[in-house]
Amino acid sequence: MTYKMRLKKGDTVIIRSGKYKGISGKIIEVHPKLNKVTVEGVNVVKRHFKPSRSNPQGGVVELTKPIWTSKVGAYDSAAKKAARVGYKLNKDGSKVRIYKTSGKEIKS
Repeated sequence: MTYKMRLKKGDTVIIRSGKYKGISGKIIEVHPKLNKVTVEGVNVVKRHFKPSRSNPQGGVVELTKPIWTSKVGAYDSAAKKAARVGYKLNKDGSKVRIYKTSGKEIKS
């Protein structure tokens, strides 16, 4: 199942709940099949790798893991808080994303 994602790569978001509540960052990657997004600086984990042919040194690497979309809200800089994302049709018939709080268009 593929979920309808209203957030896109490059959007600025703020974390609404959980361990990282209140932290904002840009979306690095969107995972519609998992209903998750990867946000820079959020949910960074350390992964231990054994030496292998592709990675002969081995060692500890920091990875950014995805988090659930429900924990994330688009950051409305005008209202300075999280906002839901809606859609609006322009006069020329093109569909644009807007913030529900302020009604302003999302620039992406």
